[in-house]
Amino acid sequence: MITSMDRLVAAIRGEPSDRIPIFCNLIDQGAIELGLEPEEYFSRGDLVAEAQLRLREKYGHDNVWSLFYVGKEAELLGCQKIKFASDGPPNVEDFVIRSWAQIPELKVPADITQHEAFTETARCLEILKREIGGKVPLCAYITSTMTLPALLMGMDRWMELLFLGPPDLTQLLLEKCHEFFVKEVAAYRAGGADVIVYSNPFGSVDFVPMSFFLERSLPWIERDIAAIGTEGVVYYCGMASLNRTIPKVLERTGIGVYYLSPMDDITQGTALVGGRGLTCGVVNDIALIDWTPEEIDHEVARMIAAGKPSGKFLFGTGVMPRAIPERNIRALMDAALRHGRHEALTA
Repeated sequence: MITSMDRLVAAIRGEPSDRIPIFCNLIDQGAIELGLEPEEYFSRGDLVAEAQLRLREKYGHDNVWSLFYVGKEAELLGCQKIKFASDGPPNVEDFVIRSWAQIPELKVPADITQHEAFTETARCLEILKREIGGKVPLCAYITSTMTLPALLMGMDRWMELLFLGPPDLTQLLLEKCHEFFVKEVAAYRAGGADVIVYSNPFGSVDFVPMSFFLERSLPWIERDIAAIGTEGVVYYCGMASLNRTIPKVLERTGIGVYYLSPMDDITQGTALVGGRGLTCGVVNDIALIDWTPEEIDHEVARMIAAGKPSGKFLFGTGVMPRAIPERNIRALMDAALRHGRHEALTA
């Protein structure tokens, strides 16, 4: 029997399988699935693991997540308060850095796996590894060195420091964030994560000018990837487009998987990667809130027709909003499973 891991490996190698792999990133839906309020749900790793297993069984996609919420990373660096909402993802409420003077005081844990804030994440990883390890790709979400400061001080303060602040303080903060980044990746890999989603909005020229990307962002991307290696790493720019940066990132890092934005042209993206890696076409999951099943089917068919001929293609979503109706998640998966089949192997 072909497993989800078999499909992903085949796609990476450009080899035949029964269908293309499908990543459906259901995070907040876990609380809904278990009938719990978000604050209770995200407090326990066994609940997150159970929901991930149930959701994959329910919809038939090819991945599970160890991600609770992005603010978990800030908790590992001293954040004391997360804001939970009934209609959206949890977010940082208590910033670790409230003034530039606090940057030298920021402490990176010596061993992330021993940090109290990692306890429930480790529990989730342990359960998922035991239940589906080696059969289903287990994903971890890791914020890049250049993006992590936004979780620690807010994006407005980070942009002010990055563009207008003292260079020595900017460099110090980035050095600390890089140290944390390397330790975090090691902790998740040791826990069983197969896929490292490297999240870096600063890696898109939607977010910063090309000159800034080349002079400031790219060197830190190179340093991050050189430190952790490319195994299982997915280049992701937080749903910002990345086609314009793919050539340089591929040339300078060798990353093998590119998670496009809904704003990227899939045919162009697969051509830029050019068989040197796997390209993921990503549906506009905000639109999934209101689309009809017919509209969903049409869009999925269009995307897969654009990407599947490359031979190294994955169909995916962003972080699916909580407001997407269950019927539309099912319509999306039904369409992806149907249009993603390799007919010669499933006839």
